[in-house]
Amino acid sequence: MTNNFEEFQKFGKDQLDATTSAAASLAKGFQTIAAETTDYSKRTIEDNSAFFEKLIGAKSLDNAIQIQSEYAKSAYEGFVAQATKMGELYSSLAKEAFRPWESAISKVQSAATAAR
Repeated sequence: MTNNFEEFQKFGKDQLDATTSAAASLAKGFQTIAAETTDYSKRTIEDNSAFFEKLIGAKSLDNAIQIQSEYAKSAYEGFVAQATKMGELYSSLAKEAFRPWESAISKVQSAATAAR
């Protein structure tokens, strides 16, 4: 009976440690994502400003169309690159946040198998 109580206490401590570690991983991951989002927003605003300055300085309609086409292409490429990067960040966040739980669950499964 005492052995079961000690195992239960250890299980509770392991769960608390896993939860604390997962929360820390989530916080760190969300900070990284927020920083990346902020950087992307700043770059986008700067790119938009540069585009409008070029567009205002266009000498002809053909030049304006060329400037707009170049901007559309670079904006699209930048968006795709950013979306890929954000996807990788979210994937990494999920893996890191649930890694402590994998370890805790593995311990519980091992203990349950040994008890049988």
